[in-house]
Amino acid sequence: MEHRTLGKNGPRVSALGLGCMGMSYAYGPADEKESLQVLRRYLELGGNFLDTAEVYGPYKNEELVGRFLREVPRDSVVVATKFGFRIGSRGVDGSPENARRVCDASLHRLGIETIDLYYLHRVDPDVPIEETIGAMAELVSAGKVQTIGLSEAGPETLRRAAKVHPIAALQSEYSLWTRDVETNGVLATCRELGITFIPYSPLGRGFLTGTIQKLEDLDPSDWRRENQPRFGEQALQANLKLATAVKELASEKGITPAQLALAWVLAQGNDLVPIPGTKRLRYLEENMAALNVSLSQGDLKHIEARLAQIEVVGERYAPQGMALVQRA
Repeated sequence: MEHRTLGKNGPRVSALGLGCMGMSYAYGPADEKESLQVLRRYLELGGNFLDTAEVYGPYKNEELVGRFLREVPRDSVVVATKFGFRIGSRGVDGSPENARRVCDASLHRLGIETIDLYYLHRVDPDVPIEETIGAMAELVSAGKVQTIGLSEAGPETLRRAAKVHPIAALQSEYSLWTRDVETNGVLATCRELGITFIPYSPLGRGFLTGTIQKLEDLDPSDWRRENQPRFGEQALQANLKLATAVKELASEKGITPAQLALAWVLAQGNDLVPIPGTKRLRYLEENMAALNVSLSQGDLKHIEARLAQIEVVGERYAPQGMALVQRA
């Protein structure tokens, strides 16, 4: 298993992390028993980097991960969790008080003494980033947190934050259908400051795997139906051109669409650690096999040329969600 370092001096993590959100939240019914099997198998396959958050459930996903952590040696897993949403509303809360409160609650739910990577889930426009990071830095000094990160923050916020305390990681969406960070300065700023970039939804929330062909393929309770415009019926049908192209490119390499999508993200640099999520054993094993896929520069150019012809239709989030994403 290849390992990559979080930030300049943070923990070493497997090159492919595991997003745990869908085990408890957002993507329709989940089987807790199989989710625990997925977590166990992930460690068996050499993975060690788990991603959760207070808001997933809410609380349920941290509780699930906590049950798993009680089974394994603490030093076998690097745990990332997040705070910053105001539970029960669509608002955000980056206040120092909330940073401290959620940290203590997350430690309790996870059953651990130190959070390895503690993210601000979304930047609070009403709280100076210096105040939020200052409180997170105090948690590091107290031994409750090892390293800190941000999610969906823009370049200027990253620079201001890094002046207060080293930032180990920035988590933002990045995949073959979401490439904003290449052009808005986010990825370049991470590299400038020595911040590891953590792509979430590297499989396009499942779309790039080719398993979602119509709206009816999503469970009626699935969060993507109401909160992801790209999955609206008309947008979805337009975006199938992209899924078809990914499938054809993968077929040329003798791999699955998921493996091509993950191998492409992994090939963007060893300072990236994608965290595909799954609640199914078969998908976990398929995803982890992407680590054995090598894409040459010729392959990458071929993929780039093919997908450049296809326009992605729809925003990543509904308007309220996009309002919380810093684009610059």
